[in-house]
Amino acid sequence: MSLPHLTQPVYSAGAKLEEASGALLLLHGRGATADAILSLATYLDFPTFAYLAPQAEGYTWYPNRFIAPVEQNEPYLSAGLAKIEAIVKEVESHCIPVDKIFIGGFSQGACLATEYVVRNPRRYGGLLVFSGGYIGPLDEQRHPSGNFNGMPAFLGCSDPDPHIPLQRVKETSALLQAMGAKVTEKIYPNMGHTIIDDEIALARQVIFEGL
Repeated sequence: MSLPHLTQPVYSAGAKLEEASGALLLLHGRGATADAILSLATYLDFPTFAYLAPQAEGYTWYPNRFIAPVEQNEPYLSAGLAKIEAIVKEVESHCIPVDKIFIGGFSQGACLATEYVVRNPRRYGGLLVFSGGYIGPLDEQRHPSGNFNGMPAFLGCSDPDPHIPLQRVKETSALLQAMGAKVTEKIYPNMGHTIIDDEIALARQVIFEGL
């Protein structure tokens, strides 16, 4: 039996990979769809980019909260990370270098995106974290390993957020910085669990920095 997610489709928008100047991989949140997260392409507005959004099996990347013990989210978590890795390799096979590959997502997808880059540290184009953080229990110390070599990263979240503890946003910013990322963090009072225009503007700045 195949692992979850691996046979699910990857939807696209923007330029074709063989013609694109860069690629942005977008990961949807729990219960959402790839089509929904692809709508960010219109707002980010980089017409020469290929936008790629995989669909999670059952609309969920992993079953439990992202701050649950990691083993409680397996094998779904590992399968989701493997799905990202397969897409990154596909993008690279079209002669788009890793420093022109941007990875981001919202909520559960933002957590998966963050976890992927932390586990696979390279100088990506940038990381866009809309309401998320790395995966694992709170207060469990995570040591930096690898170097992002100045990769820009944006983290935006509400305070409070019903799903994302502010502590984890802060821990994620600190870990990324310790691994050599250039982090822009913005905490919005009472924003709710959503994406707002100011976050889009800051995400665009990250992409400009990464180009």
